[in-house]
Amino acid sequence: MHLLKKTMLYSIALLLPGLALADITAINSGDTAWMLTSSALVLLMTSGLAFFYGGMVRSKSASSTIYQNFIPLGIVGVIWYVCGYSLAFSEGTGLLGSMKYAMLDGVGAEPVALAATIPHSAFMLFQLMFAIITPALITGAFAERVTFKAWLLFLILWSIGVYSPVAHWVWGPGGWIAAKGALDFAGGTVVHMTAGYSALVAAVVFRKRTDFGGEAKPYNIGMVALGTALLWFGWFGFNAGSALTAGAVAAQAFSTTFISAATAMLAWTLVDWSKDGKPTLIGACIGVVAGLVAVTPAAGFVTVGSAIIIGLSAGAVCNLAARFIKKSCKIDDTLDVFACHGVGGTIGVITTGLFATKAVNPAASDGLLNGSSDLFVANVTAAVAVALFSMIGTFIILKIVGVITPLSVSEKDEALGLDATQHGESILTLSK
Repeated sequence: MHLLKKTMLYSIALLLPGLALADITAINSGDTAWMLTSSALVLLMTSGLAFFYGGMVRSKSASSTIYQNFIPLGIVGVIWYVCGYSLAFSEGTGLLGSMKYAMLDGVGAEPVALAATIPHSAFMLFQLMFAIITPALITGAFAERVTFKAWLLFLILWSIGVYSPVAHWVWGPGGWIAAKGALDFAGGTVVHMTAGYSALVAAVVFRKRTDFGGEAKPYNIGMVALGTALLWFGWFGFNAGSALTAGAVAAQAFSTTFISAATAMLAWTLVDWSKDGKPTLIGACIGVVAGLVAVTPAAGFVTVGSAIIIGLSAGAVCNLAARFIKKSCKIDDTLDVFACHGVGGTIGVITTGLFATKAVNPAASDGLLNGSSDLFVANVTAAVAVALFSMIGTFIILKIVGVITPLSVSEKDEALGLDATQHGESILTLSK
């Protein structure tokens, strides 16, 4: 039987020029199945985000907000095929990849060094789902006031000019942040800090909503809860999938992901109860997301006990940050993207530098509390660099887009709602 299997593999190798037998035998079916499943889970997160954001805005802009989160599936999907993946994950310089994989040329069944037991195409698809959801996160910062044309232009330029370079720095071959020894298991820098700090700049550059500071009733709290459930479910693919194998590290990341979200939900609820006198379902949902964000860079590197500390820290600090940004700084970050993703991502990157341990993942480095300062210094450096690059890059892109088309809708259109003025539809419209 073993001889028959080897003979079949040799035959396949002869029929597929350029595909080495060693590459075929290296592919693990269990790992591949897990990565394809994880890719689907992360794809589901984009839909979850659409419900999460759509439920929190007012009804007159709910459909538009959902659409802003769906359109990256098409636009970023095409960009990733044409050049995004190549710029992020091909060999180049420490700052950016080359066009080696443009149009996914050479991305097929053979594994690559970054993911040695799965087809290259499976790794590419998994990373695509990250590239799609990251810019979608930013839409919460300027919800209810962005023109759709401006969002489309920003989405294209940001995906190429900010996301792909940072992905290369952190995860790509020869990336300078990776070379310094920084660790980011599933995207604290690449996903959450880029989106969060970009959102802060966008919230400042965009004009405030006309009724900023007043009470804004969410369209549908049930939709927010549904979105949270989908995000939490999909996040197991996001984090545990980042192990790139179906093994012990994936199981650890799954566990730390759950417990951080759970403890962050409790911490956010307690802060709300203390500050406002009442706990809210929306607050609990936002707390879950804050905990998921913060544990993302640490998920496969830390113990469950450390994940609890990370979740508690994120739930409390992100809540206080959201209040400070709106009330003290008077910045109209509509759905608290910076507080959850910028602050939460930074907490995660820093605490990874504190709590990471080789006892959990032999491929990791020990953090500051486990006897080494090297990782902590590298992660702080990474956090500062990614925050600055994201803010500067986003500012430049917004200025370019603003020259081409207005960023914000008119005050009249804002009052009527983006559903009607941008798309000629309403989420409340009933068929006759």
